[in-house]
Amino acid sequence: MENIILIKEEVNCDINTAFKCFTVNELLESWLTEEADIYPKLGGKYELFWDPKNKQINSTIGCKITGIEKNKYISFNWKGPVDFQNFMNTADPLTHVIIFLSCKDNDPHKTIIYLFHTGWRNDKEWQKARNYFENAWSKALQGLKEKIKNRAIH
Repeated sequence: MENIILIKEEVNCDINTAFKCFTVNELLESWLTEEADIYPKLGGKYELFWDPKNKQINSTIGCKITGIEKNKYISFNWKGPVDFQNFMNTADPLTHVIIFLSCKDNDPHKTIIYLFHTGWRNDKEWQKARNYFENAWSKALQGLKEKIKNRAIH
């Protein structure tokens, strides 16, 4: 349990908007990645590309949605960037991300995003990758929060 990444972020939008930020290609491209190819259904693609000209690296190519319930949660497997691809992208199973959404204090205009990233192994290289992603996810969700605050996402 100590290896699980858990990040909690409160955003000023309704749950439907927050859910779309993880399931609509154009919205993902506005805060997380250069290009997204998402098919939001169980078993659907969850492919994000940080270098669309070379889709084999710095991407989640081949990743799939492992669970989804509209406006509640989405889960998918996950791959690492170039620095970690030799072990993260060939691991069986891959690491796994779960995004869970809830209303804050019954306020329909405030959503709490819980991000869980699991599947970390216990050696030094895996610890470096885990530290990288803890920081990356934290910054990404802060960026999403700012985009929503500035009405760049609605």
